[in-house]
Amino acid sequence: MRFALPIRFGIAVSGSLIAYFLVLSLFGLHTNVFYSLFNGVITGFGIYEGIKYERIARGSQFTYAIGFKTGLVIGFVATLIFTAFFALYSTEINQSFLQELSSVWFKDFQNFEAIVFFTVAIMGFATTLVLTLSFMQLFKTSNNPNERSA
Repeated sequence: MRFALPIRFGIAVSGSLIAYFLVLSLFGLHTNVFYSLFNGVITGFGIYEGIKYERIARGSQFTYAIGFKTGLVIGFVATLIFTAFFALYSTEINQSFLQELSSVWFKDFQNFEAIVFFTVAIMGFATTLVLTLSFMQLFKTSNNPNERSA
């Protein structure tokens, strides 16, 4: 499998996720977790376009497995980069971010950092898997024989 295309799309998706997060932080909305629902839209668009582009590039040699791997690589690369950025942002750039987030959603701050980083990563991986499976239903070729009308 060629990994250049999915990695490029994964980097683009992570860049979009980071940009969206930073725009939210400019307006002070980054502590409201409901805005993170749009992360699924960004990730979904990137996975869809990546699979579509891979299908166009491979033509008749495109298979379900190739599309599935493409979607997973795109989502996993994006998730890993965004999670690393999120950890860097919350521990080095804006050290009060996790305290603000915990005061909004949780009363206890003990071990909160690890839980937040783990949650961000798991949400990204789960979103990737579900969206890739969903989009491959659109891109897969049918195994049903063509029925001819008599």
